[in-house]
Amino acid sequence: MAVIAQSQNAAADHGLRGRLLTAIQRMQVNRARRAVYRQTVRELNALTTRDLDDLGINRSMITRLAHEAAWASAK
Repeated sequence: MAVIAQSQNAAADHGLRGRLLTAIQRMQVNRARRAVYRQTVRELNALTTRDLDDLGINRSMITRLAHEAAWASAK
């Protein structure tokens, strides 16, 4: 993600073309994060309640954990 941030800063200095490239890169990053979120939710929901208990996860925690998996690296 750091490489993407550097390329975004460099691209922003080049006017309209840079802003468009930056917007496209942000959309790609957000799309990848949403894919991680959906995959995490899908995989955790596929587990049985017993498997989740073994992992120390309650079903109500799945969406929060998926959000953390997808967006925690952005901070």
